[in-house]
Amino acid sequence: MATSIRMAPETEKRLDALAARTGRTKAYYLREIIDRGLEDMEDYYLAADVLELVRKGREAVFTLDDVEHELGLAD
Repeated sequence: MATSIRMAPETEKRLDALAARTGRTKAYYLREIIDRGLEDMEDYYLAADVLELVRKGREAVFTLDDVEHELGLAD
């Protein structure tokens, strides 16, 4: 899927310099940045959704002691 984005001139210069110094394409780095950034955003926003459910009492919460006992790992 082709997508276009606008970058600040300084960001584009940094990307150009990185690509030139490493011999990789700008597209390579953009894919890497998006993949890593997307993973971080998924972690953050999905965790925020679960936290909201916990606060509303709609998601169960367990202590470490509860989990260890349930799994037979308690001392």
